[in-house]
Amino acid sequence: MKTYKKVFQGLDFVFWGWLVNWAYPQYFRQRYGYMKYWRLFFGYVLPQKLFRINAAVSWPVHFTSKVACCENIQKGILCDPGDSPGVYIQAMNGIVFGNNIGISPGVKIISANHTRGKLRSSHDIAPPIKIGNNVMIYANSIILPGVEIGNNVIIGAGSVVTKSIPSDSIAVGNPCRVIRENIPYTEDFSEVVFNRRIPERFRAYLYSLKDTAV
Repeated sequence: MKTYKKVFQGLDFVFWGWLVNWAYPQYFRQRYGYMKYWRLFFGYVLPQKLFRINAAVSWPVHFTSKVACCENIQKGILCDPGDSPGVYIQAMNGIVFGNNIGISPGVKIISANHTRGKLRSSHDIAPPIKIGNNVMIYANSIILPGVEIGNNVIIGAGSVVTKSIPSDSIAVGNPCRVIRENIPYTEDFSEVVFNRRIPERFRAYLYSLKDTAV
């Protein structure tokens, strides 16, 4: 059974993987075990490239999600903002995503509010939202302008994050607040085979995980 599974994974990558890599120059995931490439092609590539839903975004975005001002987004590896259903990301003031970030269905990340008195024509200027490495944002949470979330953070479901959250924290609530310290992050991706060559700027992150796991 394991042999057949490896064969099917290999064929999936050969037939569909190159199309996915062509469509998404900023898609960096483990080659096998994340999402089947044929599912990515029919469920993501076609809606984005053929039906022009989130067409400008260079990573997979679910057809029910919206990524606005994607040119103002920076992101790392193991991170595809909007790949879950029902996500809304507005990057008017910029958003910096780190590496290995999970964004659950229904999450909203909003970098700019409408200006009071000019709701139709103007937005407030704010610092970019910054989200560190190894962060999980659970379902229906809202991240508001200017927030910084550190490394190794869990944001509980339904939270409204109005202020910055320090590293190594578990935070929940409306407004979101730290309720306890998170355990150290020990998952090691340094030996994982990725779908494409990882740019040099991300290798320090992979090596840091290896050091942590030792």
